[in-house]
Amino acid sequence: MVSKTLGKYVQSLHQKKYRQRHGAFLVEGGKSVLELLSSDLETEHLLTTAEFASQNRASLPARLLTLVTETELTQLGTLAHNATALAVARLPSEPPLPPTLPTGALLLALDEVRDPGNLGTLLRLADWYGLPGVVLSPGCADAYAPKTVAATMGAFARVPVWERDLAAWLPTLPPEVGIFGADLAGDNVHRLALRPAGVLVMGSESHGLTPGVAAALTRRLHIPRGAGGRAESLNVAISAAILLDNFFRNQ
Repeated sequence: MVSKTLGKYVQSLHQKKYRQRHGAFLVEGGKSVLELLSSDLETEHLLTTAEFASQNRASLPARLLTLVTETELTQLGTLAHNATALAVARLPSEPPLPPTLPTGALLLALDEVRDPGNLGTLLRLADWYGLPGVVLSPGCADAYAPKTVAATMGAFARVPVWERDLAAWLPTLPPEVGIFGADLAGDNVHRLALRPAGVLVMGSESHGLTPGVAAALTRRLHIPRGAGGRAESLNVAISAAILLDNFFRNQ
């Protein structure tokens, strides 16, 4: 049985202002909760069904555990149905962002990517390719919103995130650091020999890069449409996946 105080606290974390006020966020679903528990992030509360607790007893800290019903889990969280687990985790401190990028490092920077599902998928991509982290403009979706966390499929626990004004930050990078961005008038990415170093900037699907960020690019990349292709555009996460694969294809 969940106390009224705990229930109210958990539900408040659906909103960004309370996540910031309490320094905490929600992690929903059994797989994501197990990813959290195996990470360096601090877990504050753990709510699970009896069945999930029985199946994963060795991984669950008993001092944090509260057994609840599927109905309670679903009512407390944001998922349409949750039959496994929900946790409250402490927001991590932002790690230092090196003033100069380490040799051979490629950072992903996101310019006003407002959809939490897209943001979560982009963080998952950063995890897949082993990027050192992702830089978010202030206009991006919250990296610790429940929908974002769910879409990362566990990457929330492994990928560092920084928030920066990209138009101000990008010009401060050393001249030798390449700043790449997608542009219909850019170079055909399939014909380039790229290496995973610099910053790849992705903008929102609807508006592209903001003017100040676009002005900081040192190279513009174009993903050519296939013969007979009629789609007007690509989802930002799909575009990022294609571009990242071209950066890493010779590794």
